[in-house]
Amino acid sequence: MRILLTAGPTREPIDPVRYLGNRSSGQMGQGLAAAALRAGHALTTILGPVSVSMPKNLRRIDIETAQQMHDAVLTEFPHHDLLIMAAAVADYRPKIAQTEKIPSGNNLTLELEPTQDILAAAGAIKRPDQRTVGFSLVSQHDLAKSQQKIRQKNLDLIVSNPLETISSPTIVATLLWPDGRTEELPSRSKAALADILLQRAVDLFK
Repeated sequence: MRILLTAGPTREPIDPVRYLGNRSSGQMGQGLAAAALRAGHALTTILGPVSVSMPKNLRRIDIETAQQMHDAVLTEFPHHDLLIMAAAVADYRPKIAQTEKIPSGNNLTLELEPTQDILAAAGAIKRPDQRTVGFSLVSQHDLAKSQQKIRQKNLDLIVSNPLETISSPTIVATLLWPDGRTEELPSRSKAALADILLQRAVDLFK
């Protein structure tokens, strides 16, 4: 199977020195990449600035911003069977990125604008023979919000997980399908979850 995997954070520039980002480490993507390679799948990764090492023997596209990830996903997805969107893409970016370093010492007001919804964009061009899997990072394990995202983004499977997942080596997750099925997965390493999630993703093609 040809798998397209995104992982890590994005960095949205404020000026040439500063950026808006998040605490995503890329650990979930690391686990999924290793699991996909062990299973013999053809893997392409689109990676933000991850802080973990990734397997060496994979096709890797490095990006920094949400716009760059959006463009890479829409370019690559038509050539893959499965998209697993494990990246923690910034929801907002500065409306204007300054070309010169902003002097320090004064109050600074930033006007932000939303970034593109990459999963929704991929879902809009998804062929009947393709599948998409997303992640939903929510407060208090809000399954209703995650279920809503399945419809909004035309997903085949979503992983709902709490905010504490960010940068943690372990994860508590609930898998949700469009037909209302759910699977509760108690705390385990992200590598262990990766094996389960990859199998559930493969099962989507049956």
